[in-house]
Amino acid sequence: MSENRVLVVDDEAINLMLIEDFLDQEKLALELFSDPLAAWQRLSGPDGEFSLVVLDRMMPGIDGMELLRRIKAEPRFDDVPVIMQTAASAPEQVREGLEAGAYYYLTKPYAPEALISIVRAALEDRRARASLRSRAAHLEEAQKLLLGAEYRFATLEDVSCLVPVLAALCPEPDRVAPGLSDLMLNAVEHGNLGITYREKSLLKWDGDWEAEIRRRLDMPQFRGRWATIRVARDDHSISFRIADQGEGFDWQRFLDFDPERAFDPNGRGIAMARLTSFSSLAYEGCGNIVTARVNVAPAG
Repeated sequence: MSENRVLVVDDEAINLMLIEDFLDQEKLALELFSDPLAAWQRLSGPDGEFSLVVLDRMMPGIDGMELLRRIKAEPRFDDVPVIMQTAASAPEQVREGLEAGAYYYLTKPYAPEALISIVRAALEDRRARASLRSRAAHLEEAQKLLLGAEYRFATLEDVSCLVPVLAALCPEPDRVAPGLSDLMLNAVEHGNLGITYREKSLLKWDGDWEAEIRRRLDMPQFRGRWATIRVARDDHSISFRIADQGEGFDWQRFLDFDPERAFDPNGRGIAMARLTSFSSLAYEGCGNIVTARVNVAPAG
């Protein structure tokens, strides 16, 4: 397996040494920069293909927020996750970083295991989303003919199979696919299988999330449960209505970024879907039904 190239930017030499040491056992090709302007020139240059950026927030000259905004303003870096690591942990600072596009906000000082876990999660998430975008692009033309359909799903494999098919209905499949994936996974894990927010956080840290989902799918109380996604298309929009067989959840808490959850490995999917994937997102009742809508230009 080829190495992932990771750009690390921190104006403190000791911090660069620590990050290099923490990630020494990972299959990564690190490029370390203490000068944020030089890092930006490297990233935006002809050979600036990186899988991940680890970025300090407080630096002289171009600080981490300015560099993050530059990265997210460039379409070719859309799929490059940025982990911001910093001592600036006030709630408004966390919110600012996440809303500017940071994949994760890691507060100094942190344990090596925390950085390793977040780096692994970010790279795996990038690989999964790239696969979804590729599959969706192949289906886009044929799916334009579809007016409506309903699918059942119950497993991670079902979600992986359906997301590219459904995202291909939309004008920008690569933007819609991550949001659909997050909402459908919520229906499986939190809705049908009853995995709590806290349980998922611990499972993500330990790397046992997928194994626990498969274990619960075989438990008598969950076996046979399924969720549905109903898609409808008209001249103005495409809607996705997702319903599960669970007891619902306090969905209002997750519509916006919450700084108190900024350091958990989960909990940002709904807010990100609402912000970047869909034109609107609305839950019904107890939260086991959600409708996501994508506006489209009228045909003609």
